[in-house]
Amino acid sequence: MSAADQGMNDPTSTPLSTKNIVLETGASLAQNFAPVKAICAHLNAFHVYTSDPHRCVEANHYCSHISEDVRQCLIYDTPEPNARLIGVEYMISPKLYATLDTEERKLWHSHVFEVKSGMLIMPGPAGVPTAGWEVAETKEMEEVIGLYGKTYHFWQVDRGDKLPLGGPELMGSFTSKEQLPEGLLAERDERYGISSAQKKEKRGYIDEPAVETDADQAWKK
Repeated sequence: MSAADQGMNDPTSTPLSTKNIVLETGASLAQNFAPVKAICAHLNAFHVYTSDPHRCVEANHYCSHISEDVRQCLIYDTPEPNARLIGVEYMISPKLYATLDTEERKLWHSHVFEVKSGMLIMPGPAGVPTAGWEVAETKEMEEVIGLYGKTYHFWQVDRGDKLPLGGPELMGSFTSKEQLPEGLLAERDERYGISSAQKKEKRGYIDEPAVETDADQAWKK
């Protein structure tokens, strides 16, 4: 199969031209990319489609703080350099969530189960001792557990779409062990060399905040 034919079958596989490589290299040296450089955390978990909670997709969040009460995250399908940007998530404090009207609250999901189950992780950088990194990760979980997230995905990579087709999909999260597809965490854990079960145990001391009844509508339809 020629490169042209391959590109028709999968547009994301078409290699960059020399011209674009030169232009990108020049731009990266001359511009500061301040919003992207503000990213301070990589979180990994899974999102479910609120239109069909039986569908889920792995989500790599790259998050920055706007304020103490607001975070924003770019969502990629993998942590690799050629990852596809598949969505965005905004996270807000319970204080801000309480100011939203009833219909708006239904668009947001909680993070309590993600944290307490060990499903939400902050992958450690290479060369950093695991024990030391888990202390930092657990401290991050103390902050995230009370936040509410509003997430839209634009690229349905789980169904094999080669481009971001159709309208945005509102996403939610798992809220109980019974909702998890069999083997989902085991496969992810093996790739990252971690144990969700051990993380669950280490996070046992974190207080579990009450979740507002309007949130997590994916499981209330």
